[in-house]
Amino acid sequence: AMAVKALNPKAEVARAQAALAVNISAARGLQDVLRTNLGPKGTMKMLVSGAGDIKLTKDGNVLLQEMQIQHPTASLIAKVATAQDDITGDGTTSNVLIIGELLKQADLYISEGLHPRIVAEGFEIAKEKALEVLEQVKVTKEMDRETLMDVARTSLRTKVHTELADVLTEASAVVDSILAIRKPDEPIDLYMVEIMEMKHKSETDTTLIRGLVLDHGARHPDMKKRVEDVYVLTCNVSLEYEKTEVNSGFFYKSAEEREKLVKAERKFIEDRVNKIIDLKKRVCGDSDKGFVVINQKGIDPFSLDALAKEGIVALRRAKRRNMERLTLACGGTAMNSVEDLTPECLGHAGLIYEYTLGEEKYTFIEKCDNPRSVTLLIRGPNKHTLTQIKDAVRDGLRAVKNAIEDGCVIPGAGALEVAVANALVKHKPNVKGRAQLGVQAFADALLIIPKVLAQNSGYDPQETLVKVQTEHAESGQLTGVDLNTGEPMIAAAAGIWDNYNVKKQLLHS
Repeated sequence: AMAVKALNPKAEVARAQAALAVNISAARGLQDVLRTNLGPKGTMKMLVSGAGDIKLTKDGNVLLQEMQIQHPTASLIAKVATAQDDITGDGTTSNVLIIGELLKQADLYISEGLHPRIVAEGFEIAKEKALEVLEQVKVTKEMDRETLMDVARTSLRTKVHTELADVLTEASAVVDSILAIRKPDEPIDLYMVEIMEMKHKSETDTTLIRGLVLDHGARHPDMKKRVEDVYVLTCNVSLEYEKTEVNSGFFYKSAEEREKLVKAERKFIEDRVNKIIDLKKRVCGDSDKGFVVINQKGIDPFSLDALAKEGIVALRRAKRRNMERLTLACGGTAMNSVEDLTPECLGHAGLIYEYTLGEEKYTFIEKCDNPRSVTLLIRGPNKHTLTQIKDAVRDGLRAVKNAIEDGCVIPGAGALEVAVANALVKHKPNVKGRAQLGVQAFADALLIIPKVLAQNSGYDPQETLVKVQTEHAESGQLTGVDLNTGEPMIAAAAGIWDNYNVKKQLLHS
């Protein structure tokens, strides 16, 4: 210790015993904070950040990221949990609770003189066993819409009020959006689901738009506000009279010459516009099919007029990433020049309309044939609700994605933890020597999940746990806690599913 003191007189030197106590108290602190947000009956926390922003949440991950954590061990634990969230989108709260509990249990044994290494050894053995149990209890089933809705609902309920969670699931936008973009044998790309927020005074809902929403409208009074059965041309071509990149002037001897130069420039652009109009005539003929141009660069009033005369709706200055999304949603290719326009490069949408909300205009592009990219539109009364829903929806999407990719789910409501703990206790006698105690500690620690679930719902944790364990032992089925009655229930029957990889990740952490 002297060496350390010499290097850094300010450093605190904690001896083995004390160091352990420091670590454990950190885990306890975090656990106490997160304890009350586990499960659908968890309570909301209000976070006030240094800047005075207020957030309401019970998503463990949001809490851990927002809390300024001073303590080294605590921040390590928080990191484990946020890693969990990045991969699986769920299970952060459980993670912290179990780690805290493992340390608490370990502390009991260590204070009685058991060497920490032996406890750790027991933990390792227990983890291996727990993973085996996980493999045994996972339910491989067809990921039909129903199951996915259950998965989404289970995940969402732990993030927002039950009513809101049910609204979000019933709108089933979460599930449908994934089903829409899912391609056989390819990983699901959640970036293809754009989450768009809209402030709305009254309703809170989420709708799935099979296509996308642009946050700007058409720029010309004569253009139609609503077109059906539309060809979509996405392009990145300048249709405006623009100054050259290099700052060059026009050199002319007389006013007539200047006119000539200007006309030539103008004609350039007119030619481009005419190419687009020709294409429209070619594909639409006399039919009443719509034609929409969505351009990344500007379109000047002259060009807009010309297009409007032809009944073409033009949107200018679309965002870059929306261009990619457009082609994914409607098909077609984004064109960088008008020289080689062909009908093949057009996409198609069933309906395009402009929607005005207060000052803002939105353009909805809907009913695309085979969208590779969809938009979830979240409406809520205030920034607050919006952020909450957005976090929840993100996690819901992840949960559904995980379920599809795992091809199996795990009964929820604390059922897994009870089963594993039970298996560990049975397995204990096969473990050599004192490492048994570590196994026991691991088993006890897992039980915090059902206990806290019960406690948050207002039931007596011990009593509920005993009931559930008895029921589990008698029926041999995975039994969880029914949070509405405090009685044991068969989680699988109630449609409460957790993600397999969430639990796997949990045990690994």
